[in-house]
Amino acid sequence: MDISRRNLLKASGLSVATFAVTGSGAIAAVTSDSKTDERVKKLMPKSTGKRVVIVGGGWGGLTAARNIKKKAPDAEVVVLEKRAVFTSCPISNEWIVGEIPLDFLTRDFFTGAKEYGYTMLQTTVTDIDRKSKTVATANGTIDYDYLVLSPGIRYDYSSWFGDDAQMSERCRQECPPALIQGSEHAALKKILEEFDGGNFIISIPDGAYRCPPAPYERAALIANYFKKNDIDGKVIILDPKESPKPKGPGFMAAYKELYGDIVEYHPNSSVKGVDLDKKELKVAVTDADLKTTMKTLKFDAANLIPVNAASELIEKAGVSMGRAGWGQMKAPTFQTKADERVFVIGDSVGGYPYPKSGSIANGQGHIVADQIASRINGAKELANVTLPINTCYSMVNDTEAISISASFSLVDTKDPQGNAIKKIKGSKKANNKRSSALGKGTHNWFQGMMTDIFGA
Repeated sequence: MDISRRNLLKASGLSVATFAVTGSGAIAAVTSDSKTDERVKKLMPKSTGKRVVIVGGGWGGLTAARNIKKKAPDAEVVVLEKRAVFTSCPISNEWIVGEIPLDFLTRDFFTGAKEYGYTMLQTTVTDIDRKSKTVATANGTIDYDYLVLSPGIRYDYSSWFGDDAQMSERCRQECPPALIQGSEHAALKKILEEFDGGNFIISIPDGAYRCPPAPYERAALIANYFKKNDIDGKVIILDPKESPKPKGPGFMAAYKELYGDIVEYHPNSSVKGVDLDKKELKVAVTDADLKTTMKTLKFDAANLIPVNAASELIEKAGVSMGRAGWGQMKAPTFQTKADERVFVIGDSVGGYPYPKSGSIANGQGHIVADQIASRINGAKELANVTLPINTCYSMVNDTEAISISASFSLVDTKDPQGNAIKKIKGSKKANNKRSSALGKGTHNWFQGMMTDIFGA
């Protein structure tokens, strides 16, 4: 498949229509030009009792779709996704700095749907009604028997701009976070290609966020880009934590040994204000005595990552918790506490000790597929659940990488009221010694994941 950057952007503009491909062929596109058009009131005929609707066609949602159909062939599986083309966030930092072509990251949605028998609909989900078991989209409604929510993240700029949505959007465009697939990555790539020197600032957000090592990897790869292209620039990392996490020793060694005159790592430093006109950041720096001082930093280009939160669809479904709105689920099935027929997977998950990573989302897709297929096939909830395993590689230059893996187990414990419960406990193992073998392993791992999600 050869998808150029220009063709990808053209394709992403096709969201005014709903396109569908199923195992039996293509369904004609249904436009949404007329709100009174009878055709758009229902996306599909009423369910016959075995319909699974999956919101989100990312690593988790597509894994669930393929495996539900595999394990429950009679199930009707429908994926709702607003993007026209799949573009992976994992590995995307390499594309930003020009080390891999775009088609390494992209896949079409339709080939897998046709091959494995699920239905793929391109549309935007606008609301969820659990009482009527209905999902509303820009093109009509669809009912479900089981619902899998895998809608990803949203950004919360309120700590920088309050309720000013215009300034929040301006910041997203001028200092793109590049944690959500699409234009953010292309914009950051363009900013880098046009950068001719000065301070390039990368800010790490407070709280849980998508792909925890991504900003640290990005810093190393941008520094490598400066080095290779003789750009007189500094990569300044502002981190509210005391050290990079995860893979801190590996990243710090790379910064010191490979980019000692390029990368500046600032621990315990939180962005508190952004002035886009002056290109200045207000930064709170906490010292060893827990004394906080405010500093002003100028930037020539910036990759500012705000607080991450769950997609607003989690709250609309009534299955969220806390300010960030992460999904509230039962351990370890990803079944929501509010509704036994609704599951949440991927980066909107809360209450588990899992990182928000592609590998974990893929594993969650397998778990939910087992749970739903078992119910559709007439069995009860599966007693034994194989917990996901996380594998994560991070490139630190154009050939070398570091890595971390994590496994999880269920342990018996008690809640604050003394009731017996099971809790998920994680165990991590990092390889912080960079090597070309791990660099090759990065691409091999990614291609293996794409095969698991999309097939050969």
